Amino acid sequence: MEIARFLHLLGVVIWVGGMFFAYVTLRPAAAALLEPPQRLPLWHATLSRFFTWVWVAVGLIVVSSAWMLSTLGGMKGVGVYVHIMLAIGVVMMLIFAHVFFAPFKRLSRAVQAKDWAAGGAALAQIRKLVGLNLILGLVTVAVAILGRLTTSA
Repeated sequence: MEIARFLHLLGVVIWVGGMFFAYVTLRPAAAALLEPPQRLPLWHATLSRFFTWVWVAVGLIVVSSAWMLSTLGGMKGVGVYVHIMLAIGVVMMLIFAHVFFAPFKRLSRAVQAKDWAAGGAALAQIRKLVGLNLILGLVTVAVAILGRLTTSA
């Protein structure tokens, strides 16, 4: 169970930590220092690499969740906080899949075509959805920690 918990936490740290870095530090720095012809290819290259790791993180989270739940007898054997974490996690994964398959693909095409207006629109949509997912991820971390505290007391 501890190996599954470690893999789960590793996936969460990669995903949520990466979103925090991108949203809170890289985004404002890139916007302040770079014009669209430099900024959009930077974002495309950065997100290409990050999204590969997010797919790995999602895999770790899904597999470790199933592993932990199987040792606990399924969803009946867990606290309400686990149900909340699962629900938020599924929403986050759906948002990520949408970002990857829709606005990120538009960003890719725009950068390749040097269509900075279309790239900027795609990046703006990605920014909003990553911001939403970051909030959901931080809420999930809070639910995980506080939920465990309330059930073990």
